[in-house]
Amino acid sequence: MIVRYESDGSLVMITQNDHAKLSGLFAAHWGNRQFEKPRPQGSTTRAAQYHDIGWLRYEAKPHFNVETGKTPNFREVPNDQTQLDSYQWALDWSSAIDSYAGLLISKHRTGLWQSRYDVIKKPEFPRRGSLSDGITAFIARNEAKQKAAAAAFDADELAVNYHLLQVWDLLSLYICTQERHKEEFIQPVPTSYGNGEGVGMRLQPISSTRISVDPYPFDQAPLQLGVVYRRLPATFPDARTFELAYFEASPQLASFTFEPADSPH
Repeated sequence: MIVRYESDGSLVMITQNDHAKLSGLFAAHWGNRQFEKPRPQGSTTRAAQYHDIGWLRYEAKPHFNVETGKTPNFREVPNDQTQLDSYQWALDWSSAIDSYAGLLISKHRTGLWQSRYDVIKKPEFPRRGSLSDGITAFIARNEAKQKAAAAAFDADELAVNYHLLQVWDLLSLYICTQERHKEEFIQPVPTSYGNGEGVGMRLQPISSTRISVDPYPFDQAPLQLGVVYRRLPATFPDARTFELAYFEASPQLASFTFEPADSPH
């Protein structure tokens, strides 16, 4: 669950799966003269849209801290056995539907504990400390499955698609995790399956709802997308009050427009 405590005193909550749907939209619209369309397009888009399905169980009952009266942001949710079991269910579920998408989702999950396998240089990610035995076992088990599944696919293509999934995830997190957007830089970003270098991509807010992207990777210019969110009070006296408020909050749509840097503003 993405949790933002806003400057007006309210709480904005975006489910990981709504965030992932935005990632899927980035994937679906990726590609133009400079950026090659993903291939296989259906599987890579499916992976982007469902890469956080392992959070579905948590989102049915988000945690509540009785001491602070608040609900934790996703980075603060413990990776206990219940959560690891949810992640494993998600990997098995997605792989049964689409083995290629499931492989990408699995690599995304294990890579998050390992600095996204160092494919992204900017923004920089803090190095994690020692991983728990449960996480270490989870990684080992699923990386073995990944190795077996990857034998059926082109290794270079798979590497690019994993890299693209990280970019789409970061683009969505850029939108979802910030109340006020600031300039950001993602590097490297793949432009094709034959070019290992990639490019740096600059995100520059023009207004609260308009983002300039340079170079521009999408098939429409401008491109308008939205993400579902819920707005609640910031604190609650107890878990029951929080849970009722969470389910009572009407989903709203925040719309954003992405534009090439050379568009007239």
